[in-house]
Amino acid sequence: MCKKVLVLSSSPRKGGNSDTLCDQFIKGAQESGNDVEKIYLRNKRINYCTGCGTCNLQKPCPQKDDAAEVIDKMVKADVIVLATPVYFYTMSAQMKTLIDRSCARYTEISNKDFYFIATMAETEANRIERTFESLRGFTDCLEGPREKGTIAAIGVWQKGEVSDKPYMQQAYEMGKAI
Repeated sequence: MCKKVLVLSSSPRKGGNSDTLCDQFIKGAQESGNDVEKIYLRNKRINYCTGCGTCNLQKPCPQKDDAAEVIDKMVKADVIVLATPVYFYTMSAQMKTLIDRSCARYTEISNKDFYFIATMAETEANRIERTFESLRGFTDCLEGPREKGTIAAIGVWQKGEVSDKPYMQQAYEMGKAI
């Protein structure tokens, strides 16, 4: 069955390590017949949540930026991939900003399969769990989320370092298994 897959790449570097793993995931997902769209958050203008409370009144966010478009795609997707480089043991600011802005429609992001992809220079594997826990902080607020897999690519910092690592195959296989 063809699923609608949305890959959210929050790497500020074009062709960065987490972005490269997204491409491998996409390759596998497409080969399995899924409809895949990748959004580069670095190319979107997504402002910080201002805490105005308009969304608490069940009204659309008054900010006129790209957040509404991305969140609409999240609502319509069957599968969401959250991909981030790790900075100071947590997700990128680009990803966190999008998550914060989803407040107005988070109840509509329901019954989704989630995959997490994270890359970091640190070589101690347990350190990346903080990032996954932060992402789970988001999905735990949703109705019926299903965490289907994670890729914890450690020891990669410079652009392209992930290319000769087993994480590439892991990402491909994870996408293929959708």
